[in-house]
Amino acid sequence: MSQSQRDAALLLEGDLVITKSSGSHAHIGKTSLVTRDIAAMHCCHSNFMQRLRPNGHTLPAMVWRFLNSPVGREQMVFQSTTTTGLGNLNGTILGNCVLAFPPLPEQAAIVRFLDHADRRIRRYIRAKQKLIKLLEEQKQIIIHRAVTCGLDPNVRLRPSGVEWLGEVPEHWEVRRNGQLFAQHNQTGFAELPILEVSLKTGVRIREFENAARKQVMSDREKYKRAAKGDIAYNMMRMWQGAVGVAPVDGLVSPAYVVARPLPGVEVRYFASLFRTAAYMGEVDNCSRGIVKDRNRLYWQDFKQSFSPYPPPAEQVQIADAIDESTRTLQHAMDRIVREISLLREYRTRLIADVVTGKLDVRAAAANLPDESDEPVALDDTDAPAEGHESADSDLDAAPEEAEA
Repeated sequence: MSQSQRDAALLLEGDLVITKSSGSHAHIGKTSLVTRDIAAMHCCHSNFMQRLRPNGHTLPAMVWRFLNSPVGREQMVFQSTTTTGLGNLNGTILGNCVLAFPPLPEQAAIVRFLDHADRRIRRYIRAKQKLIKLLEEQKQIIIHRAVTCGLDPNVRLRPSGVEWLGEVPEHWEVRRNGQLFAQHNQTGFAELPILEVSLKTGVRIREFENAARKQVMSDREKYKRAAKGDIAYNMMRMWQGAVGVAPVDGLVSPAYVVARPLPGVEVRYFASLFRTAAYMGEVDNCSRGIVKDRNRLYWQDFKQSFSPYPPPAEQVQIADAIDESTRTLQHAMDRIVREISLLREYRTRLIADVVTGKLDVRAAAANLPDESDEPVALDDTDAPAEGHESADSDLDAAPEEAEA
């Protein structure tokens, strides 16, 4: 980059940076405010971003709030052009967006009020997210103990001979996965529903009615059939827990591995085992690739890996006990996730009403206490809660990955 190009793309405090090209309506038009700390790093924006520099008639934080509100985002999404499935914005489109702004003193009051409200909501969400993390840790402790040591706290243990597994009940076996599962690569079932993998909840039916989630799919005839009760895992994300049991007969990406349980295998037990931190660490060690985050767990490596093998009846007992003992924890986490979702909806509606003048906050802003400045948008309170992915974080790998 030449000095003239660098100077032209340099970001200053108060600049706005807009995502002008994306395949997702959730991303296109998303706007960030350049803070003093970011400007001090002498950053430049890329060609996929559009920089706006507010004039003296508008406060940058006010413009930022408006453009990220439903009123601002809907204008940009509606006016965006589409090329090969990607939405695009340009300077002309952004220049046609209609923004209504009050006098500068009222803009300052709006920014002050929204910063205060947003800060309080984010603190509350952050506390809720920490609670979810603690509950998830408690859930994982219960699962790990059950799938590696069984339900009897007084059972006699013996060395398993597998480093990651440690000791197991003396009446358990340790078997290679190839003795427990058989790979299946059936294609040609285009009429079946599409399945996807969620990191924490396993395999589920993909919902396509939400327009924001639609994506271009290759020939469904190439997708693999996973029968109800099969284990399916994403080769590139198995080390993160992208594995589960197919709830119905369905189709999975060619980049998935479908493992059919052999007689004597309770898939619920092994699905729980495969999502423990200890097992995911072993998967990480067994995965292969040029770059770590592109590593794949191929069937040949999966089938050579070892797993504990309790007697079949005990597998069922352990799976039932896990379902029962974690049900209350899961319900609590689901309830907290709903609370966080409602808080986000409230925040979005509040911002929209304030920046469009439906709610006059001048008196409220004047009575707010002074607070030390802190970042409002540089935390994780907009990220999905632990174990609950957003629509854009589904882990259905692209079909071509299977051929790489």
